[in-house]
Amino acid sequence: MGPVRGPAGPAASSVGPPAPEGRRRLNRLTLRGSRTVHKGWLDLVIGRFRDADGHEVVREIVRHGRAAAVLPYDPERKTAILVRLPRAPVIWAGGPQTMLEAPAGMLDGDEPDVCARREAMEETGLRLTTLEPVVRAWTSPGMCTEQTDLFLAPYSAADRVEAGGGVAEEHEDIVVEEWKLADLWATFEAGGIEDLKTVALILALRVRRPEVFDSPVK
Repeated sequence: MGPVRGPAGPAASSVGPPAPEGRRRLNRLTLRGSRTVHKGWLDLVIGRFRDADGHEVVREIVRHGRAAAVLPYDPERKTAILVRLPRAPVIWAGGPQTMLEAPAGMLDGDEPDVCARREAMEETGLRLTTLEPVVRAWTSPGMCTEQTDLFLAPYSAADRVEAGGGVAEEHEDIVVEEWKLADLWATFEAGGIEDLKTVALILALRVRRPEVFDSPVK
């Protein structure tokens, strides 16, 4: 099966309304060269660019691979399955000890749909069949090359065929949680969902399937 892509956005264009007085139109950047200063699970690259006025611009870039994430939801029982796990950067920055997230992982050479099903099985024990593409998005375009394919996926209780919890040697310490979608939405509205990909997927499901939340769209 080939890559599953979300709907394409409008093509970029240099034609647009005049810039407000006192403001300049954004410059295009031309890559002039780069060097890798750290190689590991992710790479740190120093990129040299030239803007339209001929100025040299230097940027630090985190080079990372592509990923996929999926929000499994049960349209009959009006539930969703998510994972809770510790995230070292969040803890280092003084954030919460655990994050509530949609299952996700790096493609590792697989197609996005294959990765989404693999991660759902490893992390939640769910055997997913149908995937509903949402979007392929740049995760943090100001600093990182990572792109993530986002999916929604219907499931039923019979699709929970394994315990999940992640791959033991990766030490992810994953806890699987099944939420009523009405409760998940209330938690989101209260600011309790702090992972951006999960926020995007909850909003996508709310737009596409509002009836599964048992609460009207405001």
